[in-house]
Amino acid sequence: MLSDLEIAQRAKLRKIEDVAGQAGILRDELELYGDYKAKVKLGILERLAGEPNGKYIDVTAITPTPLGEGKTVTTIGITQGLRQIGKNAIVCIRQPSLGPVFGVKGGAAGGGYSQLVPMEDFNLHLTGDVHAVSIAHNLAAAFLDNSLKRKNRLGIDPDAISWNRVVDLNDRWALEEIVIGLGRGFVRKSGFDISVASELMAVLGLATDLQDLRRRVGRCVMAFTYDKKPVTCDDLDVAGAMTVLLKDALKPTLMQTLEGGPAFVHTGPFANIAHGNSSILADQIALKLGDYVVTESGFGADIGMEKFMDIKCRVSGLAPHAVVIVASVRALKMHSGRFKVVAGKALPPAMLQEDPELVRQGCANLAKHIENVAIFGVPSVVCINRFPDDKDSELEAVRQEALEAGARKVVVSDVWAKGGKGGIEAAEALVEACEEPSDFKLLYPDDASIKEKIETIATRVYGASGVTYAPEARRKIRLFTKLGYDKMPICMAKTHLSLSHDASLKGRPTGFTFPIRDIRASMGAGFLYPLCGDMRTIPGLPTTPAGESVDIDEDGKVVGLF
Repeated sequence: MLSDLEIAQRAKLRKIEDVAGQAGILRDELELYGDYKAKVKLGILERLAGEPNGKYIDVTAITPTPLGEGKTVTTIGITQGLRQIGKNAIVCIRQPSLGPVFGVKGGAAGGGYSQLVPMEDFNLHLTGDVHAVSIAHNLAAAFLDNSLKRKNRLGIDPDAISWNRVVDLNDRWALEEIVIGLGRGFVRKSGFDISVASELMAVLGLATDLQDLRRRVGRCVMAFTYDKKPVTCDDLDVAGAMTVLLKDALKPTLMQTLEGGPAFVHTGPFANIAHGNSSILADQIALKLGDYVVTESGFGADIGMEKFMDIKCRVSGLAPHAVVIVASVRALKMHSGRFKVVAGKALPPAMLQEDPELVRQGCANLAKHIENVAIFGVPSVVCINRFPDDKDSELEAVRQEALEAGARKVVVSDVWAKGGKGGIEAAEALVEACEEPSDFKLLYPDDASIKEKIETIATRVYGASGVTYAPEARRKIRLFTKLGYDKMPICMAKTHLSLSHDASLKGRPTGFTFPIRDIRASMGAGFLYPLCGDMRTIPGLPTTPAGESVDIDEDGKVVGLF
């Protein structure tokens, strides 16, 4: 059996100008990065302003196992399936972080015969956007420490600095908490976040043009003064230089699927720390060019999809026509509570045995995610990502349970093995779902209080019985309300491995109290993000990192990248 990388490297790629031309993008709207990828200039939106928008589809999932359940492969495969049935479909996804690529996850371009290519470019540097975020973020950090060193003219409180430095690696064990300034600087405690958790990555994903980017960068809060006033990038006179470093990263990157269809790759905010969705700009361009746009939100419907609805759609004004919920038999078996799944280790043998009753027990998790989609008034299609060990009786159990929980339709996807042809059933179901009436609505209004917003998400989306606030979280609520930040949406930072805050609670937990230990302000992105439970902003490497398998062969080809 060929690996994902081998399949990608054997593919015959189309020149990116041809992909663009078929999609309706003019040659002078491209900035080429070699033969197979290009940036798309934002002026295209002016040319296409009079065109109607296509149908807007978000792909989410049940609560995943640590191994992943094929959400990206399904997103790409469904888009290929739509094109197989004659629909003009475009896929929009995030650029992966190098940390997980060399850590636990491996490649993130999809898999099998439903991938974005060139796969190596996608998973590695691509067009340099993550590096641009890193250098712009760290430039601001350097300006801040320089201000502290140069007599602290702004009166910054060193104990109230929230702007860590960033690096796009899973280097938690060394860099999460550090002491800086031991040479000739201002000695203080600090730390690192992973680059995709930078507020600037979230800003890129939500900005609607270059001037909006400049305004958002300028209002990013880096610290507070001794008298509790916010210190912004504009206050440090660094926002202009940061925007210059980010201006090319604001343009979406055009790539292609294995079947030659257009794909936009843009921004990569983490879903459990930031809002976890690709950019508004990529979606806006795709919706003008395509009849169907399939985008992906990070992790499950409790995290990335909720943020897609309550943050991304709130900012863009766009409304989805349908949502795909990706599920797998093996993940549902895990949600029965009978098995422990560990990244890097083989599945327990009992999980591979035919057991439809075990699947039914785990479907409580799927039912909650279907319910979460319904909260927003959008129809859902459950797509079961087929694995080789799945049995027909187990697939049928999922179908029955999902329909009973309120899914509009349940389909089985075989896009890993068959590409677009394996996604035709899902594509046809989505075409039907997009024609159904949709009553899209946000979960909470802008003018709800910070506590009301947090408690609405925790109780309605996660199923918590209540919320508790640590003293620091209560202090931040008072401060942010006084500063007028209470009108912004909430971006919960919680584990993706459970509907709750506790990764060990599988299935559909009930009766738990949801803890908020701190709340931070992302003023440039335009949201507050509570830290829930033991949520960290830079991951660590596992015992056996995926990067151990990555190398160059004698012909100069990348090997071992998933």
